[in-house]
Amino acid sequence: MTTVKCLVWDLDDTVWPGVVLESDGGSPKPEALHAIRTLDERGILHAVASRGEAAAATSHLRAHGIEDMFSAIEVSWGPKSEAIRRIADFLNIGRDTIAFVDNDPAELAEVATAFPEVRCYSADRIAELSDLPEFAPAAATSEARQRRSLYRAERERVASQAEFSGSDADFLASLDLVMTVREATEADLVRAHELTERTHQLNTTGATFDLDELRALCASPRHAVLVASLTDRFGGYGTIGLAVTEERGSDSVLLLLLMSCRVMSRGVGTAFIAEVVRRAHAADLRPAAEFVATSLNRVMLVTLRFAGFEVVETAGDRVLLACSVPAENISGTGHVEVVR
Repeated sequence: MTTVKCLVWDLDDTVWPGVVLESDGGSPKPEALHAIRTLDERGILHAVASRGEAAAATSHLRAHGIEDMFSAIEVSWGPKSEAIRRIADFLNIGRDTIAFVDNDPAELAEVATAFPEVRCYSADRIAELSDLPEFAPAAATSEARQRRSLYRAERERVASQAEFSGSDADFLASLDLVMTVREATEADLVRAHELTERTHQLNTTGATFDLDELRALCASPRHAVLVASLTDRFGGYGTIGLAVTEERGSDSVLLLLLMSCRVMSRGVGTAFIAEVVRRAHAADLRPAAEFVATSLNRVMLVTLRFAGFEVVETAGDRVLLACSVPAENISGTGHVEVVR
């Protein structure tokens, strides 16, 4: 069962009793507050898809001290399915990882008809949500517990970019992006495993590694497990990249390289690849990479090709690429400072 990444809430008669615009909106229900806080601690995001006036709803959330618990707030008079579509796009997550709770059966039916993959729950089930398996990630990492703040920082970035008068390239340069790449430690393994489970678009092979496998790879003299974190002038993005390499003869082969979809628009994938290439050359090995096509990851093949990787071997659905370009000549990395 896919774990829920974001629970989307209706507000009136769901989060609180009554209707704000009719001046009888009350304090948030205790069971709603419990669910919001419990799931937030597990790294599950919250968002709002509700009918009404945005200013009034946001003011009521703020008055009760819970506005900051929501990573996206969509309040309008339009269909809630459209609000959920916008939330999924903004958070860059699949709709199959979204759940929706509402007191109105008609609203639940509208969303379920538009998006059958969205899990829908009646408001009378709020008290039991935190006990359901789909709301129980395998592990709640420290990074997961910070996920809400990471997405709120992203809202600030989006707002800043909307007001920016220059080009996209100029905006990226203004972010002061710094990527830190280092060998994974025991403390990184849960997040590394989580990335293999959650990241599908920016993923070279779709391989997943459990904690024991990652631990063994870290201890192996023929393998390296690298993690990448990212910061900019708005704050941190957390751990956003993972690379697993294997020394195979005179090659250093990428068995897996992935980047969180949250940083897709930052163009940092090429910088991470360049650092992997630099490390291979420093060890007098040829940089190579395996690629296995899925329905979602073509962008990673394009990224490898732009970084100078050429196909050298094909075996079934697995392609081996190799790079002869020096790391410093890989284009598209100038706006990212790499720290080792």
